[in-house]
Amino acid sequence: MISITVTALVFGVVFLAELPDKTALAGLVLGTRYRASYVFAGVAAAFLLHVVLAVAAGSVLTLLPQQIVHALTGVLFLGGAAMLLLKKDDGEEEVKKPADQSFWKVAGTGFMLILVAEFGDLTQIMTANLAARYDDPISVGLGAVLGLWAVAGLGIVGGKALMRRVPLRLITQIAAVLMLALGAWSLWEAVAG
Repeated sequence: MISITVTALVFGVVFLAELPDKTALAGLVLGTRYRASYVFAGVAAAFLLHVVLAVAAGSVLTLLPQQIVHALTGVLFLGGAAMLLLKKDDGEEEVKKPADQSFWKVAGTGFMLILVAEFGDLTQIMTANLAARYDDPISVGLGAVLGLWAVAGLGIVGGKALMRRVPLRLITQIAAVLMLALGAWSLWEAVAG
């Protein structure tokens, strides 16, 4: 039986924790380049897989050394920032649509991005903790999935709306600066323990 209270509590906690995270940023970037429904399908599938893993693992994920998780996250953020900053600027402000806009290519891109970027993330660990605490995997899983999907949807839709008002180059630079800051913070947490 699904507990509406547990589902709502988990939704709120996961939504708030994920809102300022890299998922909204990733959805924003993908949403500017690809068809939103295709991006969401891939991102939603990856989040579903993450929640299933988190709920199945329960409290086991909390046993992972935080320093390793922070160090890996920091390196991934810095690598993403470097890719954004070193990307050649061809002088055009408009987003070029990739040649292959097929559902599988776009959904696969969104899936892989989220699958890698979110592994061991705070919300995944938080979901495992909540599953262990409430011993209600269905309610916890449902709340977590809905919270993550809501953030992803906001990021994807927000990306399309933002592109109408702000140049892509500025968005890319801001994203790179945010990734640099998050990378430095994660590495500091790994070193500081």
